[in-house]
Amino acid sequence: MSETLDLSLFVRRADDGTSQMDLAVEGVGCAGCIRKIETGLRQMPGVVDARLNFTNRRLAIGWRRGELEASQVIEELARIGYRAHPFQPEKAASDETDHMRWLVKCLAVAGFGAMNVMLLSVSVWSGGLDMSQETRDLFHWLSALIALPAAAYAGQPFFLSAWRALRGRSVNMDVPISLGVILALGLSLVETLNHAEHAYFDSAVMLLFFLLCGRTLDHAMRRKTRTVAGNLAALKAEVAHRFETNGELVLVPVAALKAGDRLLVRPGERIAADGVVLSGSSAVDESLVTGETAHRPITAGAAVHAGSLNHGGAVTIRVTAAGADTLLADVERLLEKATATKSRYLRLADRAARLYAPVVHTAAALTATGWLLAGASPHQAIVTAIAVLIITCPCALALAIPAVQVVASGAMFRAGIILNSGDAIERLAEIDTVVFDKTGTLTLPDPRVDNAPDIDPAVLQTAARLALSSHHPLAVAVAREATNQAPFDNATEEPGRGVRAMVDGQEARLGSPAFCNMPATDGQPVPAGTSLIAFAHGGRHAVLAIRQTLRRDAIEVVKALADSGLEIHILSGDRPDAVGPIAKVLHVTQWLGGLNPAEKIAILETLKAQGRRVLMIGDGLNDAPALATAHVSMSPITAVDITQAQADAVFLGEKLAPVLDAVATARHAHRIMLQNLWLAAAYNALAVPIAVAGLVTPLIAAAAMSGSSLLVTANALRARSRRPLAPPPRHSSDVNRAATIEKYA
Repeated sequence: MSETLDLSLFVRRADDGTSQMDLAVEGVGCAGCIRKIETGLRQMPGVVDARLNFTNRRLAIGWRRGELEASQVIEELARIGYRAHPFQPEKAASDETDHMRWLVKCLAVAGFGAMNVMLLSVSVWSGGLDMSQETRDLFHWLSALIALPAAAYAGQPFFLSAWRALRGRSVNMDVPISLGVILALGLSLVETLNHAEHAYFDSAVMLLFFLLCGRTLDHAMRRKTRTVAGNLAALKAEVAHRFETNGELVLVPVAALKAGDRLLVRPGERIAADGVVLSGSSAVDESLVTGETAHRPITAGAAVHAGSLNHGGAVTIRVTAAGADTLLADVERLLEKATATKSRYLRLADRAARLYAPVVHTAAALTATGWLLAGASPHQAIVTAIAVLIITCPCALALAIPAVQVVASGAMFRAGIILNSGDAIERLAEIDTVVFDKTGTLTLPDPRVDNAPDIDPAVLQTAARLALSSHHPLAVAVAREATNQAPFDNATEEPGRGVRAMVDGQEARLGSPAFCNMPATDGQPVPAGTSLIAFAHGGRHAVLAIRQTLRRDAIEVVKALADSGLEIHILSGDRPDAVGPIAKVLHVTQWLGGLNPAEKIAILETLKAQGRRVLMIGDGLNDAPALATAHVSMSPITAVDITQAQADAVFLGEKLAPVLDAVATARHAHRIMLQNLWLAAAYNALAVPIAVAGLVTPLIAAAAMSGSSLLVTANALRARSRRPLAPPPRHSSDVNRAATIEKYA
């Protein structure tokens, strides 16, 4: 790739004297790959930073200008064992599609091979003594003809990963899998040549098929997340109206903007760059950028951010930061850094494999050596050693975690929870702290009629149907209460005042108190964050209070989480006077408002340094970097796309109950995962000595291996059941967490 592309086109020159480049790295399969690549590159002279994002295989590397060339970085990666090329979003998406297609092909080949070889094996087993040697040999050769090319193709994901691990002088789960498959196939071929009664082609291909099922599903889950996470276009204006020096207004790409430019932003347009208002007045919706729910009035001198939506009037702004220097770009960089940090999480299976593989390989080698020293023939010694490898082949270990994940994921789906990450269940089970955003998370994403229970239902329904004819934000909130979605005929809206229509021979009005011929409500105390809209119909009047309301079960869910021993925090970008009342109702004492994305990350990092494992729940763009930073994260289905993509799980509906279900299910599933690992270990502790003693043939070893797999799979089915939320796991850290909030207050 470096021979056909000019790498200098992809190198960014920073003001601090460093050069930076993003590379797409092929063949990254586990957390060990991340450590290997980052450690190897940081040892190069001149390299100041190297971070690899496991989610999208994107390597961000920086080096001191003049001490290193981009081509040398790619050459070093090739020496380590990884192919790399400049990261291009379009090509990365294409590569992901190609890789997914390749995995599906491998899965299809393994399935075809496994089914056909198993049919032949069943014939051999059922034939027994009645089958002639020639017929048995024919069936074994037919099995070899199918199994060898099928395993050679379908086993590539494991063989290539194992080869890279061995080249890097490390061991991952794919090493014992690859070794077991290759040796089982090799022994089967030797036994077939020697006219033996049994061969083991079926076990090898069947193992590949089951493992490829789990790997394909896991990759599909990550690919879905990467596809959505790579796009912030919904918040980025593509063009802007810029004043030229002669005063003319021209339409230019956002990429052409620079500090000092003057822009005209019309109502309904997104602001293309950070800036300061020069003239005009309006109100901007910054909810997706900062988390602030109320529209912020802006006049001359007010600062505005890229991605904010302009309501009201046209304004002229002077650009202070454009492109990579805007707040929106800062969110992207925080997001990328946080995601790369979280991707270093090491799964249970990987942790088990680091101990498992060396022990098994050593046991097999010592078995062969011991039998040779005892005077056995090389064939007998090798067959016994291979029996040890087959009986300990990590099929049960490899299925111990994925089987539980599949069952628990199904249980969560039925509870309204969609997982975005394969290891989210493991991380959810470990949490001891829950951090909520307020807007759209503890509260419903859209404002509602707060005093609806106090209003005559007939009056409320008439007002709601009348509101269907208006686009005013307060009227839209009233319209959500309508059970009949048919608007009244001949409704007329008077801009800035309200909407009216004839209903049952009398005029109905919805709007300002003056428009509804009602006394002014200015003298009445209005709770913070509440807007009022009046309704009049005949002799009936009502004042509707519009505000964001708590999710229906928020109080019960937060109490249940706290009662289970979890520590509860609220970190919001909304105003403190809007966050405080919510925290008081929920009895949450540790809360903060008015936080920007970087401040949320700082608090989460402090909690992490104290040993806390945090579940972050949020919905806005300003929450996306915090979600990526947290140990595990969730978002409601109403969240913006980029936030849903960074969340490890998304929950449906208007209730918070799925959060409770997710934590309870994850802890139950985690216990079953540990049980499965212990079952696999106990099986090996019992089976290995018998195999080492030569009391097990490879056929019995293959049957025992299959039995252990069935055992862990049957145990995994228990994850379907629901369990009450148990107390969280205890961690070594015991600190005064209140100091964390006070530090940032």
